[in-house]
Amino acid sequence: MSTPRKISKVTRLPEFKRDLARLLKKYGTLEGDLTNFLDYGLKLFHEKGLPTGRIERVAGLGFVEPEVYVAKKVPCQAMKGRGARSGLRIVWAWFADEGRVELVEIYLKGGRQVEDKARLRKLYGEGK
Repeated sequence: MSTPRKISKVTRLPEFKRDLARLLKKYGTLEGDLTNFLDYGLKLFHEKGLPTGRIERVAGLGFVEPEVYVAKKVPCQAMKGRGARSGLRIVWAWFADEGRVELVEIYLKGGRQVEDKARLRKLYGEGK
């Protein structure tokens, strides 16, 4: 993980917005769940350098910057009784020099097991 730095800006990429809109149809609490994650999990991880839940750097992308992370245990209130075992995953790019976060992808583990590396390479790969 990079040196802790204050988050100055969080943006949602169009791909993320599409993923979220699709999931919101079934899980109405996702907007609030996402806000909680951004306000607590993401800030603790990047601003304080504290490991929170299960956050891992995505490996094997073929580029170093920006750093790309996935949170694998994000609680979802709409999934009653499952809490952090909801299978909700959030992928973001961290631009440490700017203190900027780009939300790239949100998905449920049941639909697939790993993040869309092709999407990540297209957005941040060589020549970008």
